[in-house]
Amino acid sequence: MLLNPLSDGTGAAHDRLYRSLRSRIMHGELDPGVSLTLRGVGRDYGVSMTPVREALRRLVAEGALSLSASGRITTPALSNERIEELAALRSLLEPELALRALPRAHLALIDRMEAINTTIAEQIAKHDASGYIRTNLEFHRTLYLRAQAPAMLAMVETVWLQLGPTMRALYGRLNRTELPMNHRLIVAALRAGDEPGLRLAVRADVTKGLRLLVN
Repeated sequence: MLLNPLSDGTGAAHDRLYRSLRSRIMHGELDPGVSLTLRGVGRDYGVSMTPVREALRRLVAEGALSLSASGRITTPALSNERIEELAALRSLLEPELALRALPRAHLALIDRMEAINTTIAEQIAKHDASGYIRTNLEFHRTLYLRAQAPAMLAMVETVWLQLGPTMRALYGRLNRTELPMNHRLIVAALRAGDEPGLRLAVRADVTKGLRLLVN
């Protein structure tokens, strides 16, 4: 199936392929341990081996894909120890970003986050795992952009990228039927200017589900 035909033979084609694959991985459109081949990706996107090779090389370097000693490329199937490590990174970085964003969390931003929560609830009702992950990350990114800390946000997005396939597996285990309570607490803390409450709500939101995978 041709997913997203790209013009071949240019750096632009390589970059668009990289961004498309990166988005699919981050948003949980691929399960953990899925094997990717140069030929298969090239066929799906209608490009030659050169842009595929470059795109996959970049994604391996970011930890979005795993490269075995035999040269097999797969989406990461994370060990419990690796999930714990990435959860710890989220618990350190994301509350800090949220607190840096708090002084700039104007009413329009909070209203935007409320609207995203409505969309998340719709994705839950449709049982759309990748849609849920995409809008959940949008909720967090919308807040963190106000922190004006691009290096820190880039680190967080790298963690999200590595966790994407695992988050898809987690969604199936959680069997959500309603909006996460911590999202409501995050919005309430923003409206109240409550720094301790915001820190606690963000930390709980970004780690609670991941902890279920290692229990």
